[in-house]
Amino acid sequence: MFTGLVEHLGKVERVDNADGCILSVEAGPVLDDVALGDSIAVNGTCLTVTSFTDDRRRCTFGVAPETLRRTCLGALKTGDAVNLERACKASTRMGGHLVQGHVDTVATITDRRPDGEAVALTFEPRDREILKYVVEKGYICLDGASLTVTHVDDATFSVMLITYTQEKITLGTKQKGEPVNVEVDQVGKYIERMITPHIQALQAQIDALKR
Repeated sequence: MFTGLVEHLGKVERVDNADGCILSVEAGPVLDDVALGDSIAVNGTCLTVTSFTDDRRRCTFGVAPETLRRTCLGALKTGDAVNLERACKASTRMGGHLVQGHVDTVATITDRRPDGEAVALTFEPRDREILKYVVEKGYICLDGASLTVTHVDDATFSVMLITYTQEKITLGTKQKGEPVNVEVDQVGKYIERMITPHIQALQAQIDALKR
C-alpha cells in the first residue's frame, strides 16, 4: 500500500525491452532502507525492486507485459522523470489516501491552463467506466500522486496543482496530449461489490411481482 505522496522524482536511465521490459531508474534517497524484493510505486504502478547499483542510488524493476498493457509505463524513455514512493509503514502519516499501486486505466491530458499560481488539468480516461468511481472533492491517484478531484462529468475529470506540487511531481511538466496512470479510490469499488447482489435480488423480486 502507498499514500500517494511522492517521495522523489527519479529519472529513467535505461529501458530494456524483452518479454515485458526492465526499467533502470535513478531513485536517490528512496532506496536508503529498501531491500531487494520490496515494492516501490513508479508513476503509481507497484513494481518490485530486482537489483541495486553498488552506491544504492539506482535500481531496476521488471515490468510484465500485462502491466505494460494496463499502464503507460511502456511509453517511458531514457531521461523521463518518474514519481517514486516506497510502500508505507503502519506508522506512516496518511497525508494522501490509501493507494494500491494497481492502475485502473490510462487517461490523456485534454486541457492544461493556469488558474492564478495554480494549474488546472483535465483528463479523458481510456476506459470511461471508471468515472462512476470519481466524485467531486474525492481522491484520485494520477501517476502515483494523490490529488483532489475538482470536476467530473460523463467524459472527463479535472484536478488542480498548487505551485509546490507542480515542482514535486511529473504532472507539473506534462502537457496536453500526454498520458497518465489512473487509480480510482478503491472504497467505491468495494461498496459496489457488496451492494450489487442485493440490488439484483431486489430487482428480481420486483420483476416477479410484475408478472
